[in-house]
Parts: sequence; structure tokens; C-alpha cells
Amino acid sequence: MHTVHNARIQLIATAVNNLGVGCLLAGLIAPAVNGTVGDLTHIILWVVLGCDLIALAQYILAGLYEL
Repeated sequence: MHTVHNARIQLIATAVNNLGVGCLLAGLIAPAVNGTVGDLTHIILWVVLGCDLIALAQYILAGLYEL
């Protein structure tokens, strides 16, 4: 049961990390592809959200060592 629990935690962390990478891409690459620089505030918010989600994924994975 412990192995199944660890695998589920890893899958959740992977999903959160992928959301974070997606937010980074939405904030940095999407405005360049659309040809619009966009609002700097929105770009910064997307980047901060992406970094926060990636940090959350790292925090979730750190919980595996406490078990």
C-alpha cells in the first residue's frame, strides 16, 4: 500500500508541475506567438503563478520523505 500511495503522490506532483509549466508558457510564449506583447502585469502574474505551482509540486514531493 505504501508504494501505491507514493505513486499517487508522484502523479499529483507531476500534474501540478505540468500546470506550472503551462502557466509559464502562457505568460511568456503565448504573447510572443500572438504578436502582441500584452500587458506586463498579466505576464508577471502568469509567471508568478507558474513558479508557485512548480514550488507547490516540489513541496508535495518533499512530503514523500516524511512518511
